Amino acid sequence: MTFDPQLDAAYAVCRAIARREAKNFYYAFLALPEPRRNAICAIYAFMRQADDLADDDSLPREERRRRLQEWQANWRAVCHGPASPHSSASDPVFIAASDTVQRFAIPLNLLDELIAGVTMDLERAANDCHPERSVAESKNLLFAPATYATFADLYRYCYLVASVVGLVSIRIFGYSDPRAEKLAEETGIAFQLTNILRDVTEDAARNRVYLPLEDLAVHNVSLDSLLHRAPGAPPTANERALLEAIAFRAEIYYQSAEELLPHIDPESRPALWVLVSIYHGLLKRIEKADYDVFSRRANLLIPQKLAILVVGLARMAWARLVA
Repeated sequence: MTFDPQLDAAYAVCRAIARREAKNFYYAFLALPEPRRNAICAIYAFMRQADDLADDDSLPREERRRRLQEWQANWRAVCHGPASPHSSASDPVFIAASDTVQRFAIPLNLLDELIAGVTMDLERAANDCHPERSVAESKNLLFAPATYATFADLYRYCYLVASVVGLVSIRIFGYSDPRAEKLAEETGIAFQLTNILRDVTEDAARNRVYLPLEDLAVHNVSLDSLLHRAPGAPPTANERALLEAIAFRAEIYYQSAEELLPHIDPESRPALWVLVSIYHGLLKRIEKADYDVFSRRANLLIPQKLAILVVGLARMAWARLVA
């Protein structure tokens, strides 16, 4: 392969972003062979750009929405060319992501779905601000918490922000059996449900409750009690039951993660194993803490992640030895 200094520099930027920002993912990335590691870092950096634009609380939501639409238009220009005068054709993340898309035959519609996921809250805000509504009605809707009525609604959100990442990742990891795609989708659901459980307090501070309203009703937990808790207050019995029900769903989807492993190319399996082990370990910590996600944020310590990585690297070495 011909050496391309610009492309090499672009991948270096993406690796730096992943190393700095990917608190859990990066440990798995290290267990990949270099070409696949570069590619997964490029996709992560691409996701990070979209997520940062959508979550920039220093800007009004409509402005964030406008900037994200412009960013997406620039991305499409880079992919389809020729680039527009205002495009980001020289953006190293776009350069690396575009190369990854071509190199690993990643359908562009998957990245469109990923962008749709991070813009769900912004699109909701735009739809709420209808010109026929009064100013008072629009303000009330604007400050209404972001919620999901049913688990089916939440599943769609999790699919867009997490399962799509899995569907992109397995194309970089390599697979041949189409059954891997459904398993990757459900693995993404397991990861995102784990994130939702871990981040209940942080999400509430941003006026977001991802736990389905139908589940809140079943367990007699009010939306207001999640949004306006006393700092550090432990969960009530009803809240524990609610969180346990979500964790039970996640555990079911982690079974798909175990089934996915044999379908992935042998040299990529250690990386997936590291990722699943870290995320499932995080869920186990939440369960072990009796679902107290309010007093402290559940995390795996760096030594624990490194221990998992060491096993993953050993598995990678063995896969290369027997290949």
